[in-house]
Amino acid sequence: MKTVLITGASGYIGSHVTRALAKNGVRVIALDQRKGEELEGVQWVVANLFSDEFALSDYVDAVPDVCLHMAWRNGFDHNNESHMLDLSGHYRFLLKMMNLGVQQIAVMGSMHEVGYWEGAIAEDTPCNPQSLYGISKDSLRRAFLLEAARKGVVAQWLRGFYIYGDDEGSQSIFGKIIRAAKAGETHFPFTSGKNKYDFLSVQELSEQIAACVLQDEVAGIINCCSGKPLSLGEMIERFIADHGLNITLDYGKYPDRPYDSPGVWGDATKIDKVLGR
Repeated sequence: MKTVLITGASGYIGSHVTRALAKNGVRVIALDQRKGEELEGVQWVVANLFSDEFALSDYVDAVPDVCLHMAWRNGFDHNNESHMLDLSGHYRFLLKMMNLGVQQIAVMGSMHEVGYWEGAIAEDTPCNPQSLYGISKDSLRRAFLLEAARKGVVAQWLRGFYIYGDDEGSQSIFGKIIRAAKAGETHFPFTSGKNKYDFLSVQELSEQIAACVLQDEVAGIINCCSGKPLSLGEMIERFIADHGLNITLDYGKYPDRPYDSPGVWGDATKIDKVLGR
């Protein structure tokens, strides 16, 4: 039975990926600073992976087959200083996993590491990130892939796009709209809504991530995406209607962010290969 170590296992995305892996019949070592849902085949390890004293061998007897590193703070706050302050901690953890002998390591990336881009983001799209979040993800990707190649480790960088679903606990715009509607607000200040993005539900994303780490033939940068652009306004209007929310978007109250493209989506070639479609 394959063993997968997943960090950030009780987080917004990580909790769904933990369930997806458990459903696939693999042994899961779920690492986080707080314990999540009890699931068959899942062993919880409550620890701070950034600690100098952290050693996986203190908690498990054998080296996992795969490490899926998803732990990340403040992912929806793109210019939070924690992204840069935590960067060396993420790299130290990945080095520990390589030195421990883990032969396959996957890390959660983001389309924000690319920065401003119009059109499909492919594996070789140049990166010029415009936020601290994007800069830190881009830096970690470069260092991780370089060191993994040097050590002969199968490396996968799973680049996420725009996520929705399980929204009440999310810090995304979807979660903010739900909370505003529940608070009795009837208008929600919004941007122009014209920008087009690649949206994927957190459930679909989790299935894609699980499929990626349970194989090792497709490696490198893998876009976890739909491959289809949709305008933010159209997506949010659809979301409001589907959830029966009594709230109206107040277009133009906020400016569009200068580092957001009028249209950007993922090239789904590699994820389609992973999923066999």
